[in-house]
Amino acid sequence: MNLLSVIQGGMGVAVSNWRLARAVSLRRQLGVVSATGIDTVMIRRLQDGDPGGSVRRAMAAFPFPEIVKATLQRYFRPDGREPGRPYLRAPMPTATANHEQNGLGMLGSFVEVFLAKEGHAGKVGVNLLTKVQLPNLASLYGSMLAGVDYVLMGAGIPREVPGALDRLAGHEPAEFRLDISELPELAAFRSAGERLRFDPRDFGADGHAPLRRPAFLPIVSSHSLASMLQKKATGSIEGFVVEGPTAGGHNAPPRGKSALDEAGQPVYGERDEADLEKMRELGLPFWLAGSYGSPEGLERAREAGAAGIQVGTLFAYCRESGIAQGIKRSVLELIAAGKATVRTDPRASPTGFPFKVVALPGTVSEEETYQARRRVCDLGYLREVYRTEDGGHGYRCASEPVADYVRKGGDVADTVGRKCLCNALMADVGLAQSRQRGAAQELPLVTSGDDLAAIVPLMEGRDGYGAGDVLDYLMRVGPDARADESRELQAAAPA
Repeated sequence: MNLLSVIQGGMGVAVSNWRLARAVSLRRQLGVVSATGIDTVMIRRLQDGDPGGSVRRAMAAFPFPEIVKATLQRYFRPDGREPGRPYLRAPMPTATANHEQNGLGMLGSFVEVFLAKEGHAGKVGVNLLTKVQLPNLASLYGSMLAGVDYVLMGAGIPREVPGALDRLAGHEPAEFRLDISELPELAAFRSAGERLRFDPRDFGADGHAPLRRPAFLPIVSSHSLASMLQKKATGSIEGFVVEGPTAGGHNAPPRGKSALDEAGQPVYGERDEADLEKMRELGLPFWLAGSYGSPEGLERAREAGAAGIQVGTLFAYCRESGIAQGIKRSVLELIAAGKATVRTDPRASPTGFPFKVVALPGTVSEEETYQARRRVCDLGYLREVYRTEDGGHGYRCASEPVADYVRKGGDVADTVGRKCLCNALMADVGLAQSRQRGAAQELPLVTSGDDLAAIVPLMEGRDGYGAGDVLDYLMRVGPDARADESRELQAAAPA
C-alpha cells in the first residue's frame, strides 16, 4: 500500500463530491467521496435534469441495468423541476423490506466512485458513518462495484466492516449486528444477535467475477479503540485515521465525566488525545486529522510517526467541493474579515454525538431560524431503530416532530435543540427540499473544523482557490511538478 501524505476528508452530504475527490486523486493523494445520503443526492441531481449528463454516463456502466432503468423512469426529469416543485423522495432506510432503497444506495455509491475514478489511475476512497447503519452495506457494495480503493468509516465502532468487505468482494451475503433500542419491559421480544443483512445475489450478482477488496481505514479518536479494532475486527485493517476533537462534522464525545464550558460546548482534555506512541506500536500506518491542515501540520504529523494527515476544512471551501457557491462565498468573507466562528454543539445532532456548526446568518445555526422551522423527518438517515410492543421494528429521530418522537417511546428531553441534519446538509450542497408549496426551502447548517483560519494563506490575492492549490500549499509543491503528476495519472488510466 502506497503511503499517501494527504487524505482529503470525506465530508457529507456530497461536500466531498466526485469532482473534489477526482481533483485530489489526480495529484497522487487520496480523494474521498462521501456516500452518506448518496441515494437522495443522485435522484435529486436527476430531477434537476442531470446537467452535463455525468450521472447518466456513470449509470450506463452499472452492472445491474434493471435498477438503472427503474431509477431513470421514476426520477429523471430531462428539463429539470418546475421552480418550487418538491423533489420526489427515495424510500427511507429500513431494516427489512428495503430492496428498492438498497438498489438506489448501491447505484448512488457506484455513480459517485465511478465519476471520481474516471479517466485516471489515482486512488479513490469512500467515507461512510458507522452510525448511519441501515444503508451502509448496500453503499459499500456499490462502491466496490465501481472499484473503490479505500473505505473510511468513523462515528461509531466499525468492527464488522472488514469482514463484510471480504464477503462483498465475492458477491456473498454480508451482515452487521443491528443496533436496536430496547425497553426492559420488552425483553421477551429481544433477539440476541439480530442482524442487518444484504445479499448481492438479490440483485443478480450470481456468476459475476470477484471484486477487488478495498483497504479499510477506520476513523478513531483514541489509541485504545484502534487497538481493540486491530484485535477484534472481523477482517484485516490496513491503517487508521486518528481524528481529534477539533475536526469538523461529528466528534466523539469527551471521555469520562461530561462537562460544558461557558459557551455550552463539550470540554475535551488529555484523555481525548490519542497516545501517538501507542499508535506507532500497533505497526499500521496512521494519518492525523483535526487542525493539521498546514505544511507545519504535515511536518508535525510525520515527526510523530504518522504517514500523513487527513484534511477536510481546507478542501471544503475550494472550487471543486459540493458546498453551494453562495455559502462558500459567505464563509470565506467571514474568514477574511476575521469573524468566522465554529461552535461544538452538543445538542444539534440527533445521534447524540457533538457536531461542529459554523455561525452563519440565514442558516439553522441561528436560534430564531431553528425555532421557526417546522419539524419534518422525511429522509430518515439518522433515525434509530427501536423495538415496538409487538416485537417488531420502529424508527424514530430526536429531530422529528416532538409529539411523534414521544409517541414512539422517546424522551421529550432528547428533542431539545436537535436539528434536522439530513435536510440541512442537503441544502448545503444546493439540493434543498421545497416546502409549503414552493414558498420556502429547507435552510442549510454548515459544519467545519475549528481551524477555519487555516484557509487564510490560500486566500491571499484570490477570490477562490482549487483543490490543487490546497495540495501545493500543504506539500510545498511547485506548478511544474503538479502538472507532471496529473499527466502521468491520466496516461496510466485503464482503457
